[in-house]
Amino acid sequence: MYDLNWIFVSSSNLSRIAYDELAQCLYVEFTNSSIYLYKNVPIYEYEQLLRAGSPGGYLNAYIKPSYPCEKIG
Repeated sequence: MYDLNWIFVSSSNLSRIAYDELAQCLYVEFTNSSIYLYKNVPIYEYEQLLRAGSPGGYLNAYIKPSYPCEKIG
């Protein structure tokens, strides 16, 4: 997890995100420092999340309802 390329995002509730393309895993760190791992996320979802005007809104609308996740930190 520490070798990931974290990208800071402009969001009121997200701090930064990272993506492991080989494993299709999306890592999301929230402003409260909790980290969640979303599994089986295609790269296009990660790219859309990066481009979204509201990353938190995109996460809530498209990622959370569609992909399994677990809290890892």
